[in-house]
Amino acid sequence: MKILVCISNVPDTTTKVKFKEDSTLFDDSGVQWIINPWDELALTRALELKEDAGNSVDEVSVIHVGGAQTDATLRKALAIGADKAFRIDACAADAYYVAGQIAAYLKENPFDIVFSGIESSDYNGSSVGAMIAEFMDYSGVSSVTSVNLDGDDVILYRAIPGGKQKIKAELPLVAVVQKGIAKEPRIPAMRGIMMARKKPLEVIAATEMEMLTRSVKFELPKAKGACKMIDAGHVEQLVELLKNEAKVL
Repeated sequence: MKILVCISNVPDTTTKVKFKEDSTLFDDSGVQWIINPWDELALTRALELKEDAGNSVDEVSVIHVGGAQTDATLRKALAIGADKAFRIDACAADAYYVAGQIAAYLKENPFDIVFSGIESSDYNGSSVGAMIAEFMDYSGVSSVTSVNLDGDDVILYRAIPGGKQKIKAELPLVAVVQKGIAKEPRIPAMRGIMMARKKPLEVIAATEMEMLTRSVKFELPKAKGACKMIDAGHVEQLVELLKNEAKVL
């Protein structure tokens, strides 16, 4: 059994966001790039499944759509424990395009399970995993918080309003995972970092297809207003402000 984990290359969550060229491009100068946190947890769970002797997982690979500058992030995924890495050499500017590129690779190189983080921490689109399932006509399950294998069946738990749902899914499968899929992301050990240098990182030419969206301009959120302190005895004033100024009542 083979598992493929989709990896996004995103700015560190402490990055101060800036734009350039009249706010039409993200300014990546000085930015520390990392594996998208949800994808990192997905990779951790995939490796746990492989290491469980009771399962038949014999390969965990990662895939990413992006340029050569993202290779360091893929090398980190290899250092964490992935067996192989694949980079589709294209600009990842559109979710439909990214999903289509990954699906094109899957059609020629099938995997049993595809893990995708529920969203990326930069665009927060929450759509690539579902699109891959649709492109491939695979079973697709969203909001997955637990994955276990039972022979050729996959036992999933997914978050639903007020609780969780247990699902028995057949392969092949796309699991869109969220927080809870693994307790903590794995940190590369020195041995893993050294071994990652010898693991294959294959660069694949992009498939011809059009993008459906493009970014015209970026805009930062407006600065929050100053905090207003209301005396504890002036409840009527507080209600008035919440109703007419904050408009939350």
